[in-house]
Amino acid sequence: MLASTYWRQFRLISLIISCTLSSINPAIATPIPDKPNIFSESNADNQALSKITSVSELSAEIKTLEKRVTSLETNIAALETQQFSPHVELEAEVIFAVTGFAGEKRANSSKPINENLVLSDRVRLSFVSSFTGKDKLEVRLQARNTPALEDVTGTQMANLGFDGDDENEVEVDELEYRFPLGKRTRMTLYALGGGLGDFVPSVNPLFSGSGDGSISTFGRENPIRRQGSGTGIGISHNLNKALNLSLGYLSSNAANSEKGIFASPYGAIAQLTLEPTKTTELSLTYIHSHNNLKTGTGSELTSDPFNDEADAIVANSFGAEAAWQLSPVITLGGRVGFIHAKAEDLPADPNASIFTWAVLLALKDIGRKGSFAGFAVGQPPKVTHNSFGDDFKDKDTSLHLEAFYHFLVTDNLAITPGLFVITSPEHNDSNHNTYVGTVRTTFSF
Repeated sequence: MLASTYWRQFRLISLIISCTLSSINPAIATPIPDKPNIFSESNADNQALSKITSVSELSAEIKTLEKRVTSLETNIAALETQQFSPHVELEAEVIFAVTGFAGEKRANSSKPINENLVLSDRVRLSFVSSFTGKDKLEVRLQARNTPALEDVTGTQMANLGFDGDDENEVEVDELEYRFPLGKRTRMTLYALGGGLGDFVPSVNPLFSGSGDGSISTFGRENPIRRQGSGTGIGISHNLNKALNLSLGYLSSNAANSEKGIFASPYGAIAQLTLEPTKTTELSLTYIHSHNNLKTGTGSELTSDPFNDEADAIVANSFGAEAAWQLSPVITLGGRVGFIHAKAEDLPADPNASIFTWAVLLALKDIGRKGSFAGFAVGQPPKVTHNSFGDDFKDKDTSLHLEAFYHFLVTDNLAITPGLFVITSPEHNDSNHNTYVGTVRTTFSF
């Protein structure tokens, strides 16, 4: 930014000089009147003008100066078109949340839930730069202390959509570079902090944001897309105006010299996103993952359906999502997800089936333009079949019921109160309902 400021000052100076010279030239070209007293010793200007031997010498000096100014302007113009990232923008998001949780007992435990109120925060500072004007380099710093509620409720179904506790220590959370390959294709590189969902378009974007979307982890996106994070590469190509194909690969321990990019837990995604009309959007998703079943949204069995005996779990997942804009105010959405997991290092290669679904409803511009209310009803991931044994499949069904209201106070401040209920947590009717409520305040600038 300093270089850009200096170049603007140079251009201003050169313009002033050019205007000055343009004013002086006519005066020089005009003969000096023959007045004896104009060069008298009493005239102070006489001594200065006497140092110039002739008007022609002054004119030659001025022409040389004009050439130098013109050359300077040419060089400045070249620097402005070839400059190396003169602009770095700072973007920030700050979340303060007051959260409460309640229930009779922790899931699958005789321990009571210690009902409490928690005040937590999350701060993100992003340095965004561009080298060509079409690419984007983003370095994000993060500090947070929002606890995972699975520790106090006994189920990850109760987790918030913006949780994570690093004791407010500042760390580099994301390092991303995006650049175009032609007019229809975009390449994305993550050195740190990527998620499979970052590579593909969101069909229900009002729910997907951690700072402005659903208050729960389950409500934000299809759980099958949470089977990969870390370092990787992705590509997105618009086949035409209505159809997009996106591919991505992420490894969670790419910097580990013993495992590297391909031997550590990984996830690969392919998604077709179709927009047949201006009011309808559909997506079909396929994910292949290795040792990456934990989505943070389902029962404990969905994270490890083979009793912690398998070290090589391969999963193939399939998902579909849709959104219909019924009116300028009402949008109805839905999604399903299916995971087929297999333990390749156990006898007989046991396999398990995991299923999830959700119905979403958004009411836009409620109360104030830009504000919206969101509702979600669904089934968190559930093991519906397991050849490893009937004891390792979920016998009952939990439901996730959620409502939140994202109120845009100003362009930089939003307050989101919300509540969600988990019935029969851990897909077990013996467990009492779990309740989670929060008021999330988000500052963005």
